[in-house]
Amino acid sequence: MENLMFVYRSCKVIWTLLVTILGSASSLPVGDDSICTAEELAKYSIVFTGKWSQTAFPKQYPLYRPPAQWSSMLGVTHSSDYSMWKKNEYASNGVRDFAEKGEAWVLMKEIEEAGEKIQSVHGIFSAPAISSGTGQTSTELEVHSRHPLVSFVVRIVPSPDWFVGIDSLNLCEGDHWMEEVSVDLFPYDAGTDSGFTFSSPNFATIPQDTVTEITCSSPSHPANSFYYPRLKILPPIAQVTMVKLKKTQLGLPAPYLDLAAKSNEVIDSVSETPLDCEVSQWSSWGLCRGLCRKTGTKIRTRFVLLQPANNGMPCPNLDEETGCEPENCV
Repeated sequence: MENLMFVYRSCKVIWTLLVTILGSASSLPVGDDSICTAEELAKYSIVFTGKWSQTAFPKQYPLYRPPAQWSSMLGVTHSSDYSMWKKNEYASNGVRDFAEKGEAWVLMKEIEEAGEKIQSVHGIFSAPAISSGTGQTSTELEVHSRHPLVSFVVRIVPSPDWFVGIDSLNLCEGDHWMEEVSVDLFPYDAGTDSGFTFSSPNFATIPQDTVTEITCSSPSHPANSFYYPRLKILPPIAQVTMVKLKKTQLGLPAPYLDLAAKSNEVIDSVSETPLDCEVSQWSSWGLCRGLCRKTGTKIRTRFVLLQPANNGMPCPNLDEETGCEPENCV
């Protein structure tokens, strides 16, 4: 009997401990941000730098109607319960509208609904558009120890549904906030429009594809505006830098790094992407010209599809001649 009582008391103690542990665990937020023990709030300046120059990206570079430029930035600070967009997953209706047309209303509504339903969003931030491929825009954002993740999107203009951005960057490292972080940005395809070039007409992707990174070899099609088969990787098309503000800096304008005027010089010295000449297929052979019963000549031609740039492969001969026997001689 004493043995049974001992077993009973032992089981009761173990059960009490399990209930306590599980109860504590269930009150913790789920995901990577659950380990953030830094001070509750932190503010950052965020500076977006466009590096989309004609030297770095010479193929089909948009010069007019409209020229190369960037949309406004739309971003959010949040917990791991929310996701604005993810590589290899389907874009939401809001991200689709933003990537295709630069319209933010649906995406804003999605963010607000996520904040109301599961308390996963701390704040929304935005920065003005950039009217050229190179230049800067900036703003401030606030993160919370329960919402330490940053996500944003910026549309590439013009494009079918291409954008750059960050998905769930954690600014908290254990018991402190990161002082500064810089991230190189590369183009993404939202998977909702099937255009290959910057100026492609609207052609919906049915069924919708997932969000994919655009590389120098994918999509593997010569018509693709980012197709550079001689490169191993694309140069960064943009960069974002976030710097933690000290308490004495709160309320001051976000720092603006005045690189816009010099950005072409800086980018040109770093990234000169060679662009090889591209020519069409040969035309059919023309008529054979010459005297009867003597060898004549016929010619075929082709034309330049894309002029070379940055010491790329020069264009080959555009016409070719060969011998032939004249026909219909009398």
